[in-house]
Amino acid sequence: MSDPTALPGWLKPLNRVIVALQRLGLAFLTFHLLSVPGRRSGTMRTTPVSPFAVEGRRYVLSLGATEWVKNARVAGAGVLSRGRRQQRVALVELLPEEREAVVRQFPVRVPGGAQLFVRIGLVRPPGDPDAFAEAAPRLAVFRIDPLDSAQRSA
Repeated sequence: MSDPTALPGWLKPLNRVIVALQRLGLAFLTFHLLSVPGRRSGTMRTTPVSPFAVEGRRYVLSLGATEWVKNARVAGAGVLSRGRRQQRVALVELLPEEREAVVRQFPVRVPGGAQLFVRIGLVRPPGDPDAFAEAAPRLAVFRIDPLDSAQRSA
């Protein structure tokens, strides 16, 4: 398996395209944008994510060492948007012992996203629930709790 801290060079340009399209109001596939304040600058930093639901709660997952994860850990909140709709959210990181049951659902709920995790070497092929459970200690998992009572338009 690849070094999970070395993400492929094509990922950052792809993320920029997804962010640009979403900001134009073009929501597609499972992508949402998550914006969190930078832990040093306070400037909002935005990354594409694919939220998924487990037992009525929404979650998002990532490699544990990414900059957005570090920022989310410090901020504890951000803005989740899809197209032109935005919602302020709390980001509650799951403890290691809570992650496995949630990450097992990711390949079931977001199969395209699961294949991306396999392609970049974060999860072993075939990227099934067992492979995600095995990778759970290396993944950051945040529960998304709404802070606004209703979504608002940008």
